[in-house]
Amino acid sequence: MYDIFIKTHFAGAHHLRNYPGDCEKPHGHNWKVDVTVRATELDQCGMGIDFKVLKKIVKEVIDKLDHNDLNTLPAFQEKNPSSEHIAEFIFAEVKALLSSDTYNLYSVRVMETDTQGLTYYGK
Repeated sequence: MYDIFIKTHFAGAHHLRNYPGDCEKPHGHNWKVDVTVRATELDQCGMGIDFKVLKKIVKEVIDKLDHNDLNTLPAFQEKNPSSEHIAEFIFAEVKALLSSDTYNLYSVRVMETDTQGLTYYGK
């Protein structure tokens, strides 16, 4: 098995509806995101997935979030744009764009700061 990952980031504003504290007020983060693909085989070049391919796919998804008020996006109309829901969103969007018999999306890690975040492994 090979775990291939890329790191990226995006800036965005949000607020957590019905949150009992300061996070209910509009505020922003510079989220850091790691996306990991797990490959069971290597291609003829010796790669599980080309970093260039993975970066392009992830950029397409991250561009939907970057420099937006996340609460206004369709994905977050019914649920809070918490880090957990953001990770789920990124996972689902990236997974829909990946297609291979030799690799699958493994995880998405979202960090609000350098010291706190989470990893989502999909359903």
